[in-house]
Amino acid sequence: MPRWGYGDLCHYLNNNIMTQKISITIAFLTGLGMIFIGARFLLAPETAIAGYGIHFVSNGDYSFHYIKGIRDVFSGLLICIFVLSKQTKALGTTLAVGTIIPAVDMLIVLSKNYNGIAQAIPHISAIIVCSVVGTILLTHKNTNKAL
Repeated sequence: MPRWGYGDLCHYLNNNIMTQKISITIAFLTGLGMIFIGARFLLAPETAIAGYGIHFVSNGDYSFHYIKGIRDVFSGLLICIFVLSKQTKALGTTLAVGTIIPAVDMLIVLSKNYNGIAQAIPHISAIIVCSVVGTILLTHKNTNKAL
């Protein structure tokens, strides 16, 4: 039985069309999820902020919520548009560079003394998805131009 090393795994993942298709599907679902989260911040800000992981006393001023909401809607739409237009390199770049957003969000959530790791899990999950899928899409050797 042949032994697989890290280099063999990377070569396999980079040259496997199924890996790319799965990554694109995950990216599309992530984009849809971001649109949902953003819409929730725009339409139900108090509910959305509880899911974000911070306590925010707005006193009826939902400016922060709207800023966060439109950022997430835009990001989700951009990801979905890149998927639908088959712009895999742009999609990979957006996801890889966009990892900064959930990373900073996680740091904000963890900076609050009333939060623990449980409130950071959605942000950690987003960091993993964005960085892994983005890297796969950027390093994939496209042997077939049609997806």
